[in-house]
Amino acid sequence: MTATPALTPEQKEHFLTHGWLKIPAAFTREQAAEFIENVWTRLGMSPEDKSTWTQSRIHMPCHKTYDAAEFAPKAWAAIAELCGGEDRIDPECRRWQDSLIVSLGSPEREGKPDPPQDLEGWHVDGDFFVHYLDSREQGLLVIPLFTDIAPGGGATMICPEAISTVAKHLYEHPEGVSPRMTPRGEPDFTKEKDLAWFNSLAKRSTHFVEATGQIGDVYLLHPLMLHSASSNPLRNVRIITNPKVSLKQEHVFNRPDGDYSLVELKTLKDLGKENLGDWKATGAREEVIPERVRIQARMKAEELKRLAEIKKSAEVSTTEVSIAA
Repeated sequence: MTATPALTPEQKEHFLTHGWLKIPAAFTREQAAEFIENVWTRLGMSPEDKSTWTQSRIHMPCHKTYDAAEFAPKAWAAIAELCGGEDRIDPECRRWQDSLIVSLGSPEREGKPDPPQDLEGWHVDGDFFVHYLDSREQGLLVIPLFTDIAPGGGATMICPEAISTVAKHLYEHPEGVSPRMTPRGEPDFTKEKDLAWFNSLAKRSTHFVEATGQIGDVYLLHPLMLHSASSNPLRNVRIITNPKVSLKQEHVFNRPDGDYSLVELKTLKDLGKENLGDWKATGAREEVIPERVRIQARMKAEELKRLAEIKKSAEVSTTEVSIAA
């Protein structure tokens, strides 16, 4: 018996044209509330007192995981179909972590929206490996929304037209490029450089999409999608995550049976090719340890300390009540 497709023909065409999909109501508000419980304790901030919002954007470490196929089955089915089937996805990627990405904005930027071209955080995901056009490490980019996000409320900004430029850059450098797109062999290849390559690409672009929506919506983006955090001029609390989707094996751009995934088809379409013939990566597949890993380790220790203090305080209060009784 053939499984029912997760995506409609219209959704497939939208992805092949624009490189992204929005899956509405993939999980409930109740599920979202459980996923982000204790977020303010972890942050050491107050949701009611903006004077405690000492950082505009925080990438938090993980404490808990959820099975995506159970937590958001509609989104997971769509992810599997875009990647060519669940059997092509690394099973570890079914785990969604509460590595929350919280945007609070800043007093300086409140009420002052930035044009997308002027944002300085443009990038393509994957700061932990040397990039090739067929890299399996980045099979898809996923953004679940854990708060309602209005226009100007800190949504991720995406630039669909840039997929073709990123794909061409990787195609022309089979030797591999750094996470910041520096080709192997250039002096800065091993350095964690700034985002100048990506920001320059955004400045030359003309069409952008603000990933707004409701709690429970999930955006699915092509792995080469250029994107950036926005400045959150409304200063609404915005919480998302960015679950990794990696494949078991590299993308294949010359399948004799034509069984391409929708992600592979979009890459080929933006390169203007039916297949890539004998193209292959010529450099070593290498991991990179980004600075954010060390930062998040320190953050997790601080969060655990705050959570322990809250627990201890609650236990003391309970003891005092029992004695008084």
